[in-house]
Amino acid sequence: MLTKVYGSAVFGVEATTIIVEVNIDKGIGYHLVGLPDNAIKESNYRIAAALQNNGYKIPGKKITINMAPADLRKEGSAYDLTLAIGILAASNQIKSENIEKYIIMGELSLDGSLQPIKGALPIAIKAQEEGFEGFILPTANAKEAAIVGDLKVYGIDNIKQVLDFFDQDIPLEQTIIDTREEFYKSLDFPEFDFSDVKGQESIKRCMEIAAAGGHNIILIGPPGAGKTMLAKRLPSILPPMTLHEALETTKIHSVVGKVKNMGLMSQRPFRSPHHTISDVALVGGGAYPQPGEISLSHNGVLFLDELPEFKRGVLEVMRQPLEDREVTISRARFTVTYPSSFMLVASMNPSPGGYFNDPDAPVTSSPAEMQRYLSKISGPLLDRIDIHIEVTPVPFEKLSEERKGEGSVEIRKRVTAGREIQTARFEGLENVHYNAQMNTKQIRAYCKLDDKSKALLKNAMERLNLSARAYDRILKVARTIADLAGEQELIGDHISEAIQYRSLDREGWLG
Repeated sequence: MLTKVYGSAVFGVEATTIIVEVNIDKGIGYHLVGLPDNAIKESNYRIAAALQNNGYKIPGKKITINMAPADLRKEGSAYDLTLAIGILAASNQIKSENIEKYIIMGELSLDGSLQPIKGALPIAIKAQEEGFEGFILPTANAKEAAIVGDLKVYGIDNIKQVLDFFDQDIPLEQTIIDTREEFYKSLDFPEFDFSDVKGQESIKRCMEIAAAGGHNIILIGPPGAGKTMLAKRLPSILPPMTLHEALETTKIHSVVGKVKNMGLMSQRPFRSPHHTISDVALVGGGAYPQPGEISLSHNGVLFLDELPEFKRGVLEVMRQPLEDREVTISRARFTVTYPSSFMLVASMNPSPGGYFNDPDAPVTSSPAEMQRYLSKISGPLLDRIDIHIEVTPVPFEKLSEERKGEGSVEIRKRVTAGREIQTARFEGLENVHYNAQMNTKQIRAYCKLDDKSKALLKNAMERLNLSARAYDRILKVARTIADLAGEQELIGDHISEAIQYRSLDREGWLG
């Protein structure tokens, strides 16, 4: 008897429906075709034990299973439940008339319990688009799948529940989530607040500008100056995520299985990988491509602490995603694209010893050591970072003050107002939502200078020997400064402040 069951495969952040055809005939043997990986090929052992421990069995006949489309590579253990239901239906151990109405996915333990799967949200979106009545999956993934409307989602703990549902019409409990209510209910404020930061008013100003315009920023200062503390508080002043951004972010994290027992992600991601990370782990890839840290930071912040400690090759692979806001990974059979629109926050010591440019500390690094240290960061990468700012240690008097500084709520209000100006400015433009995303043509249109400002910028360009890309970065930052001030025209004050935020372009920093 031939039976069809439906599963799904995730490529990039999109899902493709997989038709699992199970045919049982005279003879012996277990034949699985359709480009399955080793985890799927091993599934018959898990399925046999799970069925036996729940009062069912794999028939002693010839079983042929085809996973279509046959030219797409299928991977992972999430097809265990799909295959098990197909085998039981094809051998008439359970009723099969309603099976084709559902997408069925789940990894089986030997006792029949279900383990979480990856990519539940994109699978649910595809199931809804293709008109399936419901999606049966492990309970741990039910909340993220239930975000999708017009699709019945059933979270199960054991295969016996599914068998009773199809064979004895025992209903499954549906997981229901009001997506908008879930989104607004979970818009809790982040745990870190800028009011905890003593002093550092000029650095807070920089962080506010960076947040308002979506600008990448690098903090340069000695150990203990507060670079990490400041970086961790940046998400607290970013505008709240929109519902679309929350869905997009949840989708990416779903692909790597990081949304277990959660619904919608409403907080902007903050990722801080260790400096020993590989280029594949950072940008994504592998034999079966997975999103990297830059995609997991999408709509949020990627913090690279001690930037020169990262391998230069690892940093260089970020250059294209920083410009394009997406990363494309090509393989012989397919190409996947992951979104990677993130704010880069980097930090570094000014020298290997950590105290270069600190008048109160001795210089312990030779010029050659300094050059080797700083040369790990290429000029083209630095050009893609809009704001360079020095962070100095906070004086004791400031540290001992009991009065708290301005909190994140107040700063976020100004940042949000600045973003609203940019949203109105770029309305109708594709893929441009804030100043940092402007291309050269848009910079010329929205960052016009008067003669005095042009002369000021020309003098700075010549004196600091800045590149054309740095020129564009200064104009983008100046545009954000003007937006925060509520001013339509760029003036000399905006340009002057923006030029100050190019510390690493000054003579002596990079040799």
